[in-house]
Amino acid sequence: MKEYYGGIEAGGTKFVCVIANNPEDILEESRFSTTNPQETIEKTILFFEQAIQKHKIKLNALGIGCFGPIDLNTNSPTYGYITTTPKPGWRDINLLQPIKSALNIPIAFDTDVNAAAIGEGKWGAAQNLDDFLYFTIGTGIGGGAIINNKPLHGLIHPEMGHIRLNQDISKDAYTGKCPFHHNCFEGLASGPAIKGRWGSSAENLDDHHPAWILEADYIAQAMSTYICSFSPKKIILGGGVMQKKQLFPMIHKQTQQYLNGYVQSEMIFARMDEYIVPPGLGNQSGMLGAIALAQSI
Repeated sequence: MKEYYGGIEAGGTKFVCVIANNPEDILEESRFSTTNPQETIEKTILFFEQAIQKHKIKLNALGIGCFGPIDLNTNSPTYGYITTTPKPGWRDINLLQPIKSALNIPIAFDTDVNAAAIGEGKWGAAQNLDDFLYFTIGTGIGGGAIINNKPLHGLIHPEMGHIRLNQDISKDAYTGKCPFHHNCFEGLASGPAIKGRWGSSAENLDDHHPAWILEADYIAQAMSTYICSFSPKKIILGGGVMQKKQLFPMIHKQTQQYLNGYVQSEMIFARMDEYIVPPGLGNQSGMLGAIALAQSI
């Protein structure tokens, strides 16, 4: 009986379930919308039960990379819960326990962005690096940090999408999409913020639309803050908004301008295109990160 690992990229918009050993050995995957918790969790469990029976395989372990905030404290009575999420119907939901009860295998649980970062470190753009950051900029904005080869948790876990940015209301009077902080990074630069400000989703805006000058500025503000805070050896920017590849050179230039020569590194002033980069795993960072998370048990 061949052995595999399971992975769940539990996103606020969609769930991706996968059975794999590495990027070249993906046995089966399924993507479906994140609806209500009961329906979504039942679909998740059914995928793995059917795949195990169909392929006659053994799952060694499962990794779950989940949208947040989540409870990662293994001593907490709400370990494995989604906590104060703004997603309707998902606040204070126990995601981990019903899946663990159904599948009865070891499960590693972390944020979706930490899982994606782990995947990028193992197979993607951050191979052989021990300190780096991964961001998804899409439906929401989140950041995962790998520090000394370990995902950073701290008090709960980083919420890098919720730092405050400088907003010039003479150029951008948008009130912000985040229900908690309004004009935080997520509130000003996420996909829903772009749609709320311009009346059209990111994928439908022309590459030369003024939206991208503003978007690059907000992302660069955040990146300069994280460079000064974490001193990462690389920053990876994924998510739906970052499919607009013209953003990268704009972000590079603006980040350099915000740092203003203060951080003296060749990566900053001469090799920025190698420093702030797209994911090496493309849109598979999250699901393969969940596999890598499972393999870390």
